[in-house]
Parts: sequence; structure tokens; C-alpha cells
Amino acid sequence: MRKLVVFAHISLDGFAADSHGDLGFLSYNQELQQFADELVKTVGTSIYGKRTYQLMAGYWPTVLADPTASQPELDHARWVEQIPKIVFSTTLPSVDWLNTRLIKDNVVDQITQLKQQPGKDLVIFGSPGLAKSFMNLGLIDEYKLTLHPVLLGAGIRLFDSSSPINKLRLLASKTLASG
Repeated sequence: MRKLVVFAHISLDGFAADSHGDLGFLSYNQELQQFADELVKTVGTSIYGKRTYQLMAGYWPTVLADPTASQPELDHARWVEQIPKIVFSTTLPSVDWLNTRLIKDNVVDQITQLKQQPGKDLVIFGSPGLAKSFMNLGLIDEYKLTLHPVLLGAGIRLFDSSSPINKLRLLASKTLASG
């Protein structure tokens, strides 16, 4: 049975994005990229909320045609183009990115069915609003978080007062040279 995993970068004070929805606070380097590359190997389906989907669909396909793109960027662009993608949104009218489908309702039933299918994990990339909704529905099986040594003071939280109380168990941790 597949797991539903949240993969997110967060600041030390718990923000998944700054006040503008940006991720400029990330201490992204080759070591973090290698960590993310290892995570990608566990993904059978990418899960997005509306906003993250629109950002990803607007960016990654352009990398494939960019002659200045680095090899790691091209490799990731090819991967994300081919991987099955699901967008959960009640307001998005349609999706048109290759290998993407839209789910608008029956979320619990849809996730339950997806988890029962064979294959690699279902991974929510970013999408803090979607992740919070799924947390409230009790659908998240695992969190894979990169904790960045920065205090933002404000922004978009991954966990907030609406998050249900859950006792978690640390499965693994790794300190990267970048902090």
C-alpha cells in the first residue's frame, strides 16, 4: 500500500513560504539537491494544490526548451514532465500539463483508492494549503521536511492552529552542511 507523504521546506519558525509565497529563504545547494533527488526516487505520483500546480506547470516545461538550463534542472524537468501528477482543486476548471489529472471532490475516497494501488508513494510537493486540508482529514502518512536555519517571522505556515494534534515518530534525520 502506498503512503501519502508531505515533502516541504520550512523555516525554523514553521513557514513553508514567505509573506509573498516565495521560497527565497531556502539554503539550496548541491547537497540539498542530492537529498531531494533521493526523495524523488520514492515518488509514484506528484500531488499539488492549485497554486503550486500553476507555478510548476508554468515553469518546468519551459526548462526543457531552455538552452541555458543546467543538467540537474533538465533531469528534474524530464522527470516531472513524465511522472503522473494529480491536482486537487475545487476552483480550477481544467489542467493541461502532460500526465496530469484534476480531482475536484470525494477527496477521502480518491486518496484511499490511490493509496491502495500498487507503486511508489503519493507525494505532496509544497502545497501547504492542500497539505493542511489533508492533515485535517487524517490522510497524511508521513512528513519529509527540510528545516532551514532561518526565521521568517511571517508567511505561509505548514502547521497552524487548525492542524490536528498528532503524535509523530521521528524515522530519520540528517544534518546537511548548509545547516
